[in-house]
Amino acid sequence: MVVLSDVEMEKLKATKTIGIIGLGDMGLLYARRFSEAGWKVCGCDREERYIELKESMSSLLPDVEIFKNGFHVTRLADYIIYSVEAENIGKIVSMYGPSTKVGAIVGGQTSCKSSEIEAFEKYLPDDVEIVSVHSLHGPRVDTTGQPLVLIQHRASDESFNFVETLMSCLHSKHVYLTYQEHDKITADTQAVTHAAFLSMGVAWHNSHQYPWETPKWTGGIENAKINISMRIFSNKWHVYAGLAITNPSAHKQITQYAKSTEELFTLMIQRKKDELMKRILEAKEKVFGHLGKNHQLLLNDDLLQQYSLSKTPPGGNQRNSHLSLLAIVDSWSQLDIVPYDHIICSTPLFRIFLGVSEYLFCTPGLLEDCISVSVDDITFRQDDLQFTMAAKEWSSTVSYGDFNLYRRKFENTQNFFQHMFPEATKMGNEMIKTILQRVKDNESQN
Repeated sequence: MVVLSDVEMEKLKATKTIGIIGLGDMGLLYARRFSEAGWKVCGCDREERYIELKESMSSLLPDVEIFKNGFHVTRLADYIIYSVEAENIGKIVSMYGPSTKVGAIVGGQTSCKSSEIEAFEKYLPDDVEIVSVHSLHGPRVDTTGQPLVLIQHRASDESFNFVETLMSCLHSKHVYLTYQEHDKITADTQAVTHAAFLSMGVAWHNSHQYPWETPKWTGGIENAKINISMRIFSNKWHVYAGLAITNPSAHKQITQYAKSTEELFTLMIQRKKDELMKRILEAKEKVFGHLGKNHQLLLNDDLLQQYSLSKTPPGGNQRNSHLSLLAIVDSWSQLDIVPYDHIICSTPLFRIFLGVSEYLFCTPGLLEDCISVSVDDITFRQDDLQFTMAAKEWSSTVSYGDFNLYRRKFENTQNFFQHMFPEATKMGNEMIKTILQRVKDNESQN
């Protein structure tokens, strides 16, 4: 990144306007951070929200100019960010893209860049440049040190440097990719992870269980599962639907996750312990075999025990088959994915889930105990059946490519857990903060 002097930076801020089309959670996060850094910012959302948004923003972000629609934004702004749902990117760019200011730069914040870039190339004038971005975290996470992907698709170095200078106020870790690389990596690090935790939520819902109220869901690993699942369901459905449905790489991985879940569960109920053990150990070698004996585990049970949503004191760890974790590592193995290759582009939730999987697979004796339970102990057999069916449901929903069906399934389960979200969000934030600090400490030691 080209570092500007204070005088050059102030001149740039005085002459450039940043426009944001779509002032949802992430759009508002960007608007706030840019405005606080001294940039001129304007934006819009759906026209029916105009009056409500203008009134609320007058007190929240008085320096951000709110317009009725995207035509005003595209005619005024020098850099325009489309912060909209992935399913709507084509429709919205087709409306506002042709009116983009001559010489402006355009980017997007969607989770799938293939459909975003396709829309930009189809509807933007040839004299408009394209520099897209993607903050790999949710709107409630501190942007400092988090991965921020920058894609110089159709732009001069000068224009790219301007966008990078603007984004520097987020204090994120910049990652430079093509849009194709972005979509492959986000699928590798997010698709299966989301499928696992969405399936957990649906399985608990279908079983009419609040896991923090059920004694068998105790222990550090269970705390992490519950907290992450609740965190996902506390967000908006389109955050996950966009990646799952519009990204072709994600389809393949979600299908594999459902297949791995079903095949591992079949081996469990057929009591084929040796075959199950062989398959899981092969997956362990492919995914974690490179770590070496001196590798320091990111997480441990003592740490995760601190973050329980249960109101009763823990009564010790409940032995568990951990089918959801076995299936995700098996999926990575079947797809030849080594998640550590993409750690620089990982979301906070992915790092936690990778840490939990690593803890299960690399703690001496824990994996073997898990497999013994899965074959010899029927305590979790019904739960594992529910989970297997839920994983297949999500895979089918994604394969249909139906956003409305995805939304109905997501919000149906979301409503079941709604009352727990404030406390789960608070607990999840504390867990993420602690774990990210451990990541930082480990990186500094290495």
